[in-house]
Amino acid sequence: MTLRVVLADDHPMYRFGLAAVLTQSEDIDVVASVGDGSELLRAVAEYAPDVVITDLTMPGLDGVTATQQLLAADPGLPVLVLTMHEDDEHVFAALRAGARGYLVKGADGSEILGAVRTVALGGAVYGGSVARRIVTFYAGEGEVSPTARAFPLLTPREREVLELVAVGCRNHEIARRLSMSEKTVRNHVSQVLTKLQAPDRTAAALRARDAGLG
Repeated sequence: MTLRVVLADDHPMYRFGLAAVLTQSEDIDVVASVGDGSELLRAVAEYAPDVVITDLTMPGLDGVTATQQLLAADPGLPVLVLTMHEDDEHVFAALRAGARGYLVKGADGSEILGAVRTVALGGAVYGGSVARRIVTFYAGEGEVSPTARAFPLLTPREREVLELVAVGCRNHEIARRLSMSEKTVRNHVSQVLTKLQAPDRTAAALRARDAGLG
């Protein structure tokens, strides 16, 4: 059986190299390679892959939110995160979204190939540093930021946006501080309002302040 894989990463050369590693194996076929979360949703709808490999930080729709939406539509879809982030917030945001595996970029080809096969069979895979963080967290030694504790459904980037909304920053100021476009900020604000079920940014800011932010 050949495993059909869709890749999502905003660095074209990394996608190219990863696809080359994967397709060296006779049992894996990369059917689509895309650069952001919105393209990932479209590619999955079009190609119905067996496994999704996604980065977390991408322009527009980020990997955590894309994972949430993919699994809301197809809870059995195996999602493997492959990212540079190994901090608690990114790790646990991805796990809460339903990712079945989490590897840090720098993992060698054999580890990635093994992870793809494992998640396709229903298993879970966590790289060494990520596994240690999970063990540490559940041993009671991990630290969770106040924003993550108060708003666990938000991705790390959405929490950053909410914190700035809470102190009264407008979109252009948030874009400058977080080095992103205003369009991307608007997308994040929209996601925050939806997840908090807040009618507008003022209501979201009030909820954030009630939780001790800002």
